[in-house]
Amino acid sequence: MRLMREQQDEVASQRGETRPTRRATVPALEEMLYEPVPVLDHGFIRVIDYMGDDEAIVQAARVSYGRGTRRTSEDQGLINYLMRHRHTTPFEMCEIKYHVKLPIFVARQWIRHRTANVNEYSGRYSVLDNEFYIPAPEHLAAQATTNRQGRGTLLEAAAAQHVLDLLQEEAERAYRGYADLLNEDASGAAIDPSRPGLARELARMNLSLNFYTQWYWKTDLHNLMHFLSLRADPHAQYEIRAYAEAMLGTLARWVPMTHAAFLEYRLNASLVSASALGVIRRLLAGETVAPEASGLSRREWRELMAVLGRASG
Repeated sequence: MRLMREQQDEVASQRGETRPTRRATVPALEEMLYEPVPVLDHGFIRVIDYMGDDEAIVQAARVSYGRGTRRTSEDQGLINYLMRHRHTTPFEMCEIKYHVKLPIFVARQWIRHRTANVNEYSGRYSVLDNEFYIPAPEHLAAQATTNRQGRGTLLEAAAAQHVLDLLQEEAERAYRGYADLLNEDASGAAIDPSRPGLARELARMNLSLNFYTQWYWKTDLHNLMHFLSLRADPHAQYEIRAYAEAMLGTLARWVPMTHAAFLEYRLNASLVSASALGVIRRLLAGETVAPEASGLSRREWRELMAVLGRASG
């Protein structure tokens, strides 16, 4: 993980300032404000700004002001109710803004969540850093045979090393080509003063998807939890899941009551279909249910048995 020099100066300046305010603040989140949390080999997330807290959610749900004589347990109970019954608008009262450094191929997955405000580092105006993502050997796997979009068995040592060598070689070659197209060395000086460099907006097309980009990503709490419910799931691609897990840590600091409810009713819970619910009722009644008589597809049956901790048969 590496911050650019101007970003390091910005963090030092921001961390050194305190501002009096009447708005709600969260001490646990204030402690880590602006500080980068490492993700992958060169990436990070950092919280830049936020609005609201657990109390703001409760306040929006009750449309009232002040804590009065309410107890914390009542607030937690209300937040649990809102989460359990998917009453989402109170959670939309809170917002958070992240600065994220991530590989381009992860960004292309991430941007599919169209419920945030995004501003990405521009390769048209600035020279991109010579930083690219190389997976750890334990994350190199063959294509899964039962899942078209997932990983299967891990590559053996020799095969994994071949992949790592190829990725490193290709990324280094691509950046050398990028610098040659720009006609700039690391200090910004011309490599060959006798020729012009290619425009930055064109030179960047030479780079591969494992190079790092950066963006500011601002969203409300409801849509953040939707993002995390999909991307912190064990079935999500490892690289984007690593970012989601880091963001879960910020959620726990920011809105601990909501975080607890989110884990209980969303991330670690399971939604079953009407047919699957019928199977569960039959099983609770002591009936033996065969997969072919369940009314579920084979895949649905396997997923239901996994949720119930039973062999799929």
